[in-house]
Amino acid sequence: ETAKQVEELIGLDPAMAIHASAKEGTGAHEILEAIVSRVPPPSGDPTAPLKALIFDSWYDTYRGVVVLIRVIDGVIRPRMKVRLMAQQQECEVEQVGIFSPKPIQTDTLGVGEVGFVVAGIKRVGDAQIGDTITDASRPTAESFPGFRELKPMVFAGLYPVEGHEYAELREALDKLRLNDSSFFFEPETSAALGFGFRCGFLGLLHMEIVQERLEREFDMNLVTTAPGVLYRVTTTDNEVIEIDSPAKLPAAGRVQKVEEPVITA
Repeated sequence: ETAKQVEELIGLDPAMAIHASAKEGTGAHEILEAIVSRVPPPSGDPTAPLKALIFDSWYDTYRGVVVLIRVIDGVIRPRMKVRLMAQQQECEVEQVGIFSPKPIQTDTLGVGEVGFVVAGIKRVGDAQIGDTITDASRPTAESFPGFRELKPMVFAGLYPVEGHEYAELREALDKLRLNDSSFFFEPETSAALGFGFRCGFLGLLHMEIVQERLEREFDMNLVTTAPGVLYRVTTTDNEVIEIDSPAKLPAAGRVQKVEEPVITA
């Protein structure tokens, strides 16, 4: 019945469907065997210069930034000097390992393997998702394609309800920034709200998550201004500037046109 629904709704051929149930504990062996037989093995050259793709990272209080990578070419091992190609930052690998499901240290990570790397990186923003790690002494010719630096798309002001909590808010934002490289903030002032921060988010959901964490984890009482997007303003002397706040808009007499981003889908 389920296979028939999959065929009707999604259009997949049910002939190769594996009957499994996590609730009953059946089919796990068949799924693993199917992965081995149906999924092609990873391609790559173990003798080539190291090329590893970063797909996640987080900050650990004791070890610094923990980076998750997939090795495309070459081998990575402890005490190896590596380079983050987007930042051109070099560091020495301290630990490598895999998750099984708990973290287990290994001697190397080779072609096709997925694991973690600890290299004394201090900021999550230095290990950007999509960046390429390579050997500092024998770098790869080109980085993995498709890397784009994360850019905030939605902006809003965060202000403490009590003015004397400004320092606590800054400290809370700094701690959030350790584990969220896409989050951006800078100080700003408002005649009505006092001292606060102009924050950039990937979207409205990201903004709500950050606000919720500030209130729940750091016990902050906040006033949040209406969110807005990044506007591109062309002035009368043909200067193009990008603004994220109405307060930064040039005088009306200097504005030739204002553009806002749209989604084409």
